[in-house]
Amino acid sequence: MSLRLFDTAAGELREFEPLVPGQVGMYICGLTTQGTPHIGHMRFAVAFDILRRWLEAGHGFDVTFVRNVTDIDDKILRKAAENDEPWWALSYRFERETTQALETLGVRAPTYEPRATGHVPEMVELMDTLVERGHAYAAPADGPDAGDVYFDVRSFPEYGALTRQAVDDMEAAPDADPRGKRDPRDFALWKAHKPSDPATASWPTPFGRGRPGWHLECSAMARKYLGDTFDIHGGAVDLRFPHHENELAQSRAAGLGFARYWLHNAWLTAAGEKMSKSLGNGMSVPEVTRAARAIAVRYYIGGSHYRSTLEYRPGSLAEAQTAVERIEGFLQRAGADPAVDYSAIPAEFRKEMDDDLNTAGALAVVHARVRAGNTALDAGDVAAARQAAREVIAMTDVLGVNPLDPHWATSDAGSGDDGALAALVEDQLAQRAAARAARDFATADAIRDRLTAAGVQVEDTPGGARWSLARDTQG
Repeated sequence: MSLRLFDTAAGELREFEPLVPGQVGMYICGLTTQGTPHIGHMRFAVAFDILRRWLEAGHGFDVTFVRNVTDIDDKILRKAAENDEPWWALSYRFERETTQALETLGVRAPTYEPRATGHVPEMVELMDTLVERGHAYAAPADGPDAGDVYFDVRSFPEYGALTRQAVDDMEAAPDADPRGKRDPRDFALWKAHKPSDPATASWPTPFGRGRPGWHLECSAMARKYLGDTFDIHGGAVDLRFPHHENELAQSRAAGLGFARYWLHNAWLTAAGEKMSKSLGNGMSVPEVTRAARAIAVRYYIGGSHYRSTLEYRPGSLAEAQTAVERIEGFLQRAGADPAVDYSAIPAEFRKEMDDDLNTAGALAVVHARVRAGNTALDAGDVAAARQAAREVIAMTDVLGVNPLDPHWATSDAGSGDDGALAALVEDQLAQRAAARAARDFATADAIRDRLTAAGVQVEDTPGGARWSLARDTQG
């Protein structure tokens, strides 16, 4: 089965065929560095990290992965002013927090991570092209918005194609002063410097000093690092309109092929609402990983199909942590070799992943192999158990939740209490095994009694001792 992905522009599943055989160019809209990222923000990052891993491990593609940083916009300037802090200092502070959150959850660093402020010349070049082609215009020099430059949506007949909207049905674009626009739906390519803006938040152009509009940034950066045409453009579902619609229009109007596939992940919600700071339901990654292991948070975020809304509820992370522990416990019992061999990926897993990254189905395959491996250990079939372990390691590595990946030893340090507990229990069981091997059964029994008193249940099996926390079954 070939890889099929749901292309938003086509509105259907399409077989994925890269522009250049063996290579994939992928651009993902990163975060605007205006605040502390929460786990809702991390869903796009985990979803497209899994796609990248599958393209590489499952299909052998050489992936160039670009994820931008929007380090200047209206919200950043407003929050910086409220905090009496330079806008660039605030932006960089939250950029570092974002990077740390992504690293904590095992999201691989992009091939390139361009900042918007570092690519103004490329934006001006693209804007000039649009003006020359008759798809953009400058506001009147004597008007209230002199220096603003707008994209003329009615000059581009395909405008609205990505989200299947007619121009007349669209709301006005709220991103600039409407008095200089030919049509209220025209969006800003460039925003003129205002007296209230910091002097550092502007750059010179033929149209006057100012700063880029949000949409122009991504078109220019994607082109620089991936070329005029590239394979995949991704982002969260709320970016489809106006951001991605506008990116597509201005890029195609400039004569660029731009993205060949458009992918969008659904929200992570709390109480039915998109998780956001404004609603007060956003949970920062440091906060969440104090209550649960980072690998469990990653498992939870990536465990549902990326196009399905993921509803957070009490107990979600505990369930994910229990699932991770089942995988981890089997690998420990099997004495698994931590080396990753992607050739061991089972056909059933490949089928699920090639079906538009069905991670829920893929995890079902993982847990089926864990059960089979534990059954093999119980029967004393070490060879079968170790083969199952090789398969589990390969599959979980693709999903970014391989318990034997050294990354998690660092990320989970101080993350919840279970990492430390597991290390202490495993050490006690190792001492017990040594005592039993030496026929010092009194010491072995004493260790087991101490663990039982501490709420740790120990079960002896042909494949070794298994442990779990005793559960309170009352009320």
